[in-house]
Amino acid sequence: MSLAPRLDIRQSQSLVMTPQLQQAIKLLALSNLEIEGFIAEEVERNPLLEASAAEDSDAPDREPAAEVRDERVAADELVAGTGAGDEPTLDVDYATESHQQDSVADGGSGMDGALSMTGASTGGAGGEDGPDLDAFADTSLSLADHLLAQAGPAIARDDAFIAAHLIDQIDEAGYLTVSLLDIANRLGVPLVRVERVLATIQTFDPTGVGARDLSECLALQAKEADRYDPCMARLIDNLDLLARGELTRLKRMCDVDDEDMADMIRELRGYDPKPGCRYGGEPAQSVTPDLFVARTKAGWAIEVNASTLPRVLVNRSYYTELSGGQQDKASKAWLSDCLASANWLVKALDQRQRTIIKVATEIVKQQEAFFLKGVAHLRPLTLRQVADAIEMHESTVSRVTSNKYVSCARGLYELKYFFTSAIQSADGGEAVSAQAVKSAIRALIDTEGAKILSDDTLVDLLNAKGFDIARRTVAKYREALGIGSSVQRRRARTLEGAG
Repeated sequence: MSLAPRLDIRQSQSLVMTPQLQQAIKLLALSNLEIEGFIAEEVERNPLLEASAAEDSDAPDREPAAEVRDERVAADELVAGTGAGDEPTLDVDYATESHQQDSVADGGSGMDGALSMTGASTGGAGGEDGPDLDAFADTSLSLADHLLAQAGPAIARDDAFIAAHLIDQIDEAGYLTVSLLDIANRLGVPLVRVERVLATIQTFDPTGVGARDLSECLALQAKEADRYDPCMARLIDNLDLLARGELTRLKRMCDVDDEDMADMIRELRGYDPKPGCRYGGEPAQSVTPDLFVARTKAGWAIEVNASTLPRVLVNRSYYTELSGGQQDKASKAWLSDCLASANWLVKALDQRQRTIIKVATEIVKQQEAFFLKGVAHLRPLTLRQVADAIEMHESTVSRVTSNKYVSCARGLYELKYFFTSAIQSADGGEAVSAQAVKSAIRALIDTEGAKILSDDTLVDLLNAKGFDIARRTVAKYREALGIGSSVQRRRARTLEGAG
């Protein structure tokens, strides 16, 4: 074997992730709102790009990003890196497109067969003339601000820093989450001084704020209502017995009869276990749908929510003006790169919408029974099934369905919701989805009445409905639904009767 140096030529194939390919993959996984932010960054960086509202008319010297049309091209072209010459025309024939002013299309001439698609809507409720939903958001003070406002006149000036630190340690539910001894050591003050300040804070509104546990929170509210007698104190000190439904033992400990015990339990139910939740916290964030699905006479209408997607325009007149002047080699190269980047972004956004429509169309095909009859008819579905049906890669389908929401007549759902595992039928028929089984479990428990159903009984009833399911699976689904065990539900029913 020769050890001398030599040159060899070898031929091999490898996938090269170009920057454009990486960006195309990233675009697929972004939601409409995230795409809006991405477009804003690109418009700021590229002088040849402009973003306009969906209802704006197109200038003759600009190329608009196409609205979603009848989808017939290969959905993996975006990821496969199709050349510019292979791209379909991006212009939209508005004379043949059907648009809805608000959201869901109500039909169009372009629909045929069981499933059809319409162009994305040209406007939305969130336009300039529509109501500003943010104006209706909760503008109340946070819990910390509410407490600090009360601490000003109630706390001595020398103790103000202690009060501010204590309030900062109170969580959103209104509970103090740090030991008083730790606070005293941290601030370098006596423990009795911290306790005195906390006692003052516990008199603030809302009643029960600053408590260190549930018992103290309820005790503060009972004292405010002038109901904190020795019997109520014993009941509050033994909430664990109340949770287990040991009413006989509690009546003996509190030295009360059935009527008094029922009255005390009724009183406790009127208290707020989380007094801080009525204040502050982060404002609730509404979910904006990325797609709309509606049933029409011609089939199913599926469209992208264009109200959250600005239309991207390439300003070719500006490019002509810049390229016509005297430029050096570097400036010409930069301008050419800007034009290529702008053209690529317009086509990539168009192909992204086509890909989303194609995946959503297959999901509606597979889950048509759900859209017609409800969750009980949801079929088992995997990413691979959809990918094979539309000839795309499974990872591409995963990216398309992540962080995307669809609005239909039955509500707002994440696209991932329609992918569920399969449960075999007891009679050997077609398998059903896990969501359908969860729906059946909830329906059985909601109608169980006075006779509490155990997990074993639920298994028998589900088997009678045609669901071949094990007891441990029933327990897992029940816990996922937030439903307690039969023992917990029986205790809750006993307490309801006592109250």
